[in-house]
Amino acid sequence: MIKSELVARLTARYPHLYHRDIERIVSTMLDEITKALADGHRVELRGFGAFSVKVRPARQGRNPRTGEPVSVEEKRAPFFRTGKELRERLNNGSGKE
Repeated sequence: MIKSELVARLTARYPHLYHRDIERIVSTMLDEITKALADGHRVELRGFGAFSVKVRPARQGRNPRTGEPVSVEEKRAPFFRTGKELRERLNNGSGKE
């Protein structure tokens, strides 16, 4: 599901709210999660999951074509771990509406 599909589904589910308001709410939530992760914080949404940042240290890699050593810089990557409730709903098949 992409952001516009999420907004459309929420608009259909909550017809008393304006489309532009729902779009603003979704954008604000995603921006705040992004900002928190960029600052190195962990974001937990109870029943859904937790977002965190994994740091991958610098290392010595190899160019697959030439076999020459190449230095790979340290990287920070987003990481998502599902919550217990979401995992149970997915595994028990009751995730459909």
